[in-house]
Amino acid sequence: MPIFEYKCTKCGNQFEELVTGDRNKTIPCPSCKSMETEKLMSAVGSISMGKSMGPCGTSCASATSCAASGGGCCGGHGH
Repeated sequence: MPIFEYKCTKCGNQFEELVTGDRNKTIPCPSCKSMETEKLMSAVGSISMGKSMGPCGTSCASATSCAASGGGCCGGHGH
């Protein structure tokens, strides 16, 4: 069941709503009860599955962590 973001065009309130069933139905504003709401576009997050790749394509998290390990980035080749 997705959660959508909405904005009331009457009072400007932004809110989230868990939508079941018809995803195109009009959702009333919880503040002013107006039916003049519009669905907003939401940013999509990403989930990484596995090791993070560092700045040089290694499995280091960052150049800082590469340097902290003593070998520099890219297995001691440095950058």
